[in-house]
Amino acid sequence: MKRDIRDLTKSELNDAIIGFGEKAFRTKQIWEWLWKKGARSFEEMTILPVSLRDKLSEKYLFNVVSIDTIFKSEDKTTKLRFELFDGQKIEGVLIPSSSRTTACISTQSGCPLGCKFCATGKFGYQRNLSVGEIFDQVNILNNLSNTQFQKSLSNIVIMGMGEPFLNYEAVMGAIQKITSPELMNISPKRITLSTSGLIPEIMRFADEDCGVQLAISLHSANQQFRESIMPIAKKYPLTELIKALKYYHEKTSERITLEYLLMEGINDTLNDAQELAAFCKNFPVKINLIQYNEVVGIPYKKPSPEIVTDFGSFLENKNLIVNIRRSRGNDIAAACGQLANKK
Repeated sequence: MKRDIRDLTKSELNDAIIGFGEKAFRTKQIWEWLWKKGARSFEEMTILPVSLRDKLSEKYLFNVVSIDTIFKSEDKTTKLRFELFDGQKIEGVLIPSSSRTTACISTQSGCPLGCKFCATGKFGYQRNLSVGEIFDQVNILNNLSNTQFQKSLSNIVIMGMGEPFLNYEAVMGAIQKITSPELMNISPKRITLSTSGLIPEIMRFADEDCGVQLAISLHSANQQFRESIMPIAKKYPLTELIKALKYYHEKTSERITLEYLLMEGINDTLNDAQELAAFCKNFPVKINLIQYNEVVGIPYKKPSPEIVTDFGSFLENKNLIVNIRRSRGNDIAAACGQLANKK
């Protein structure tokens, strides 16, 4: 069975090239075609002799991501449903603003964590994505940004379908290609990875200190309630999460982003705000408050703008950095928690 050439390490690729009887400099050329120019076939690698392209195609293939459907929002947000080589579907989002364009990308087809408020959790879990499939999303959304808005991607948020830390190796492999100065050259400071709080991977992420920003999908600072909406919290309780995030800050000196979906009558009370403020005393944070994006078949509702404002004001009065995030692409089910391959 042929192997996806983008699953090879650079060393493995070099061994293959030498095995073909070719000079080692071809490795660098192919590597740049794969991860700088975003080649999706050997035919595109026009700098290579036809004989080498034939050798490569006999042994390797490209499991590329293709665009299945494009959805455009009234606010200019664009959601892409991608089809994978095996027919699986994932989604990515391009979010424009006056000064930037942000890509939200997926790391799994579906998600196994089953968070009660999330459409992706209802969709179920299919499989992890490969390095090439993660990279393809960024490359496609970058091309779309250049076409639609005449500017390259300025930011990437790894917050689409799936839990990135359950696909750690592939995610970090893709990040390395995306951030390498010799390849795609997007600054790691402009990439944010969001996790529900997998403690061993947070520790590893801290040790590797790759420069990518860390965000935690928190949504409650009350252990009992967080368990009720995020089953993973039973395995990784808040007491242990605090220790891991302290370690992360000590290793990286980076401020941690906390994502907090406000759901009407669920986690939007003054008591909830007090518990969140207490949680935030443990390390430097910034808090993104997000009005819940309603999903058909899930009972949670979004709170009023006044409740969101009051919740944020309470936290600000505790000298915390708070951003109230306006959801984008809600009319095309492209907002936070809505990605589930639904039209």
